[in-house]
This record gives sequence, structure tokens and C-alpha cells, in this order.
Amino acid sequence: MSAPTGTAANGRFLTKLTVIATLGGLLFGYDTGVISGALLYMKDDLALNSFTEAIVVSSLLFPGAAFGALFGGRIADRLGRKRTLLVCGAIFLLGALGCALAPTVTAMVAARILLGFGVGAAAVTCPLYLAEMAPADRRGRMVTINELMIVTGQMLAFATNALLDHVIDDPHVWRVMLAVAAIPAVALLIGMLALPDSPRWYALKGRMDDARTVLGRSRTPAEAAAEFDIIVGHTHHMLSANRTPLSVIRDVPWIRRIVLIGCGLAIVQQATGINTVNYYAPTILEQSGLGVSAALVATIAVGVTSVVTTIIGIILLGYIGRRAMLLTGFAGVAASQAALAATFLLPESTTRSYVILACMVAFVAFVQMFIGTCVWLLLSEIFPLSVRGFAMGIAVFVLWCTNALISFVFPLLNSALGSTGTFALFVLVNIASWLFVFRTVPETKGTTLEELEERLEADHTDRFAKVTVAA
Repeated sequence: MSAPTGTAANGRFLTKLTVIATLGGLLFGYDTGVISGALLYMKDDLALNSFTEAIVVSSLLFPGAAFGALFGGRIADRLGRKRTLLVCGAIFLLGALGCALAPTVTAMVAARILLGFGVGAAAVTCPLYLAEMAPADRRGRMVTINELMIVTGQMLAFATNALLDHVIDDPHVWRVMLAVAAIPAVALLIGMLALPDSPRWYALKGRMDDARTVLGRSRTPAEAAAEFDIIVGHTHHMLSANRTPLSVIRDVPWIRRIVLIGCGLAIVQQATGINTVNYYAPTILEQSGLGVSAALVATIAVGVTSVVTTIIGIILLGYIGRRAMLLTGFAGVAASQAALAATFLLPESTTRSYVILACMVAFVAFVQMFIGTCVWLLLSEIFPLSVRGFAMGIAVFVLWCTNALISFVFPLLNSALGSTGTFALFVLVNIASWLFVFRTVPETKGTTLEELEERLEADHTDRFAKVTVAA
């Protein structure tokens, strides 16, 4: 048998790396999605009221995932992308077991905060690692596989909840739902031991021989040599300033602007209201007239939609620019939410419940196909190497704070405004998000990370020069 060609070996290495690293995304999805079904049983077991229910849901997001993202970016810069993902795997394992065994609301909240720290750190590190490992022509596909794994994790959570509800006739079944997350956590821990760190991180630490070796495993010799030269030149120029990421963001206007755009992307992704469906879909459907078991089964449709439309979105990214994807997505989300708001005005019936489900499915489809795939990809692309981990940590911190705020206030808004008023408010928010994308978000398709960084700096310089001349 002949030895494999370099290209085939490179492809297998990148596939193996993508599958293992995105287990962090799978855990992210499962741990954020499983609570939707577990809540229906946990309410009685832990005597939750509306306030403590909101605390249990949102504690994973804030302070857990928010500060996990904020510190996770710094940890990824200091320890490396690989070792940070190993830490995340250990946290996922301990957090899943802690949630499953929690005897009280206080213990549950503490375990959810720990689990959230892992979710937030993985949300930064997984796409960062994939973006830095991927060749330019595969970067969009590899990074967005992480988004596919996130929604697959959510779908598995919905399906697991419905399956366990069917086969285990026990009010404590929610503990099993939460414990299942320990399995992929162990797989992530074992798998990451066999992978290297990213060539960009090695270069950032001055380990140029390691950077060259990793590039050789994931590119042909000619591609590896060309990219290595770009990385060496770019890193030497960047490190010559010898400044901390915080001082760079504070003192360099174009980098500060990119960080603000990243934070804006984080906000508008969550402001779609997607997690009102991820966390509260069974509750919304139960309140619309379906029984508990029927609501859990119907929610699987949301999970399947997320997976299928994310796959379609990954394919579309090969042909359509990031900006066009986002603009299409926000227009579709606003339209589907307007239809959802109107449907809640119909008389209560089983038909109305399934029309609500159909509108939710359309809403989720637009988010996952056009917005979810793009935002995580853009966040892994737009930040300069000198601040990449730190800046992405800031942006994802903002993302989780927004997620936590919306998840916490959604039940309160729903009580105060009703479902129609709540989703009508989301329509207005998503129109504003469309305008933000149109005015500020750059196109990143088809360039290396180093070329993109140079273009963003040049664009800012040209814009500043035009303003100066006009003045």
C-alpha cells in the first residue's frame, strides 16, 4: 500500500482536529439546551418559583459563562488554546456531575456557575483554535462546524430529554438529563491530549519551530512555507511594540473600533432572542396548550431545524459573503417574529400551538442559517493577533451578559407585556440590528488572518485621512 499523499494526510489531520475540538461546542450546546426540559421536573423537586427558576437558568450565563469568556480569552493567550480546552473539559465534567447531584437550589446554582465558566471559556477558545489552525480557504467551514456542534448539542439535549421522559417514569429524571453531559466531557479531555497548539499561538510565544511543524501537519509543504513566512513577518512586526493587549485596545484607534464592532456583533446575535426558544420552548408550548410530554417532543423540531439550517448556512458561506448572510438573517428574524407575535392573538387551540411552533421554527431557521454561523466566525476572524484572545474574551463576555439579561427578563417581560408584546419588541430590536450590520460590519471572506488585519488597519487609516482632509 502506498503512503498517503501530503494533501490526504493534511485533510485527515484537520478533520480529526475539528471533530475533537468542537466537542467543546457540543458540550456548550448540550449544557445550555438541557435545562429547558429539566426545568419541567426540577420545579417540583427543588421547589422553584419564577424567581429561582430564572436564577437557575441565568446563573450558567451570568456570572458563569460571562466571566468564563472574559478570563478564558486571557487564559488561552497565556496557557495556549490546547491547554485551555483541556481545562474546559475538566470543568465540563465536574459541572455536569455537580448539577446532576445538586440537593438544593443553592448547590444547583453553584454547579451551574462552574459549568458556565467552562461554557464561556470554550465559546472563546474553540473558534479561536479552529480559526488559527485552518488554511484560509477552509477557515469558514472549520470554524462554523463548531456552531453546528453547538446546535447539535442542543438538539441532542432536546431529544435526550424527550427520550428519558418516555423511558424513565421518575420525577428525578432531570438528574439523568444533566448527568449525560459528562460523556462528551471525558471525550474532549482525552482527545485534546493528542492535538498540538495553534501555529499562531506558538509564534506569539516565539516558538517558531513548533509553528512550522504544526503548519506542516495541516498544509502541503509549499503552503506551509508560504504561510510560515507571513506569520513570522507579521508576528515580528506585532511583537516589536511589546505592549499589553489592554494598552493596545486603549491606545490604537482602529483596534479599539474593531473590538467595539465585535462587542456589537455579540449583542445583536443574542438580541435576536434565539435563547428564549432554546431555554423556554417547552414552557412556551406548554402554556400555549400542549401537555408536558407533547411540548418536549415538539421542541425536538426546533433542535432538528437548528442542525439542518446550520448545515445549509455552512454551505452558503462558501458562496456568499458574511455581510450578506447577516443582513438576510436579521430581515428574516424580524419577519418571523412579527408572525409569531400575531399568532399569539389567535384563540387558544391545538392548531394555534402548532402554528406557534411553526413560527418558532422559521425564527430559529433564519438565526442559525444566516446569523449564528456568521457571528462566531467573524469573532474568530476580525481581531488582530496581538489582542485576539483578550478581545474575543471581551466580546464573548458581552455576548453572555446579553444572553443572561434576555434569558432573565424574558419570563418577566412575557408576564408584563404578554407574548405578543414581547415578540413585537424583539422585532424592533432586530430592525436596529440590521442597521448596525449594514453600517459597521466588515467583509472577511477569502483572506488569511494576517492579510485581513492589514486591510482593516488600512481601511481605518484611509477613513481617518479622509475625515482629516474634509475638516
